[in-house]
Amino acid sequence: MQLLKTTDKDFAVKFQTLVSDRREATVDVSGTVRDILADVKARGDVAVKEYTSRFDHFHPETLRLDASFIAEQAAKCPADVKAALEIAAARISSFHQKQLPQDIGYTDTVGVKLGLNWVSLTQVGIYVPGGRASYPSSVLMNALPAKIAGVERIVMAVPMPRGEINPVVLAAAQVAGVTEIYSIGGAQAIAALAYGTQTITPVDKIVGPGNAYVAEAKRQVFGTVGIDSIAGPSEILVVADAQNNPEWIAWDLLSQAEHDPSAQSILITDSETFAQQVITAIAQVLPQLSTKEAASTSWEKHGAIIIVDDLADSIPLLNRLAPEHVELCVDNPQLLASQIKCAGSMFLGRYTPEAIGDYLGGPNHVLPTARSARFASGLSVYDFLKRITYLECNQAALQEIGQAAVTLAQAEGLPAHAGSVAVRLQ
Repeated sequence: MQLLKTTDKDFAVKFQTLVSDRREATVDVSGTVRDILADVKARGDVAVKEYTSRFDHFHPETLRLDASFIAEQAAKCPADVKAALEIAAARISSFHQKQLPQDIGYTDTVGVKLGLNWVSLTQVGIYVPGGRASYPSSVLMNALPAKIAGVERIVMAVPMPRGEINPVVLAAAQVAGVTEIYSIGGAQAIAALAYGTQTITPVDKIVGPGNAYVAEAKRQVFGTVGIDSIAGPSEILVVADAQNNPEWIAWDLLSQAEHDPSAQSILITDSETFAQQVITAIAQVLPQLSTKEAASTSWEKHGAIIIVDDLADSIPLLNRLAPEHVELCVDNPQLLASQIKCAGSMFLGRYTPEAIGDYLGGPNHVLPTARSARFASGLSVYDFLKRITYLECNQAALQEIGQAAVTLAQAEGLPAHAGSVAVRLQ
C-alpha cells in the first residue's frame, strides 16, 4: 500500500505512477479468442457445445434453458433475497424511467422541418458471469434499462460450470422479465450472440461484464455488434476527513478490493492521524472476510492513501484518476461533487456507502473503469436507444437554402451532390 503526501518532493512523480498503473490482465488472450470466434462463426452450436464441455465441464443437450428449469431453479431463491431483488428492481426501474428522452421536432425560419426521433434497439444480449463471480444484481442493472428503453428481445447468456447455476441469478431474470436464457459463457457465448448459431439468433448489442476472454471477445466483435464497454478491475476512491469512523472507511475501501486482486482502493484525507487509523482498521477487518485473499492482495499491491493539506486539493487529483466509484464522506459533499468532472458515479455523505449503489440505490452499477470515466458514462437507458434525425424541405425552403448546398458540393468536387440539389432549383 502506498502512502503519498502532496508535500513530498517526489509526490508528482509518485502520483503519476499511480495514475498510469495498468491493472488489467497482462496475459494476451487475443489469439485464443480470435480462434474461438472464428470457430463458432463457422460451426455454430456444435462449436459452442464443445467449448462449453471443455471449459465449463458441462454437456448441455440444448443451449437454451427451458421455462420449467428456470422456474424450478428460481424457486430455490430464498424469500428474503427475492424480496430484496424486487425492491432493487423497483428502485432501478424508477431511476432509469426518468432518463427517457424526448423527441425533437420544429420548423425553422425558412420553412425546413427538422427533428430527432429516439428509437430503441431491437435485440440485446446480456452476459452474466457464472461460478464464483456470479452477480444477480448485474442481471437487473443490465436488463431493466434495456426493457425500459423498449428493447423487444433481451437475451441472457450465463455459464453453468459443471451444470450448476446460482438460483438467485434466475430469480433476478424472472424479476427483470428475461425469459430467453442460454447456458453458455466465455468467448464462445459472445461469438454466439454476435454471429448467431443454428439455435441462437444474433443480437444488435452485447452488454455485461466478464473475464479477460469475455472482454477480449467483446473488443473483437465490436463493429459486428455494439458493446457497452471493456470492463476492467473495480475501483473506489474515498475522500474523507477525520470526523469519519475509520472502521466505516476501511469497510468501504475493502468493498471493492474484495472483487479482484487487481482492484484498486484509494483514500484521500487531510489527516495523517486518520489515515493511520484507517490502515489499522483495515488490518482488523481483513481477517473477517471470506474474500480476504483477494482483498488483501488488492490493498497491498494497488491500494493507496493520499494526504492533502486541504480536501479541496483532492479534486484535481480525483479528476486525473477518473475513478469508477467516488465516495465523498464529508460535510456538504455537494460542494466537492459540483467540481468533479471525471467519475463513474458519486456517493455523497457519510451514510452513503458505495455498496448501496451496487444493489438498489437506483443509478446503474455498470460503470467506466481504467480512467475511461474521462470520456465515458455508466450504463443507462441511452445505451439501448438510437437517435434518428430527419429533414423535410418544401419547394420554397429548398429555393432558400439550396444554392448554398450547390456551392459547397462544387467546392468539394462532388458534382452529383451539387446536381441533385441544382436540378430541383430549376
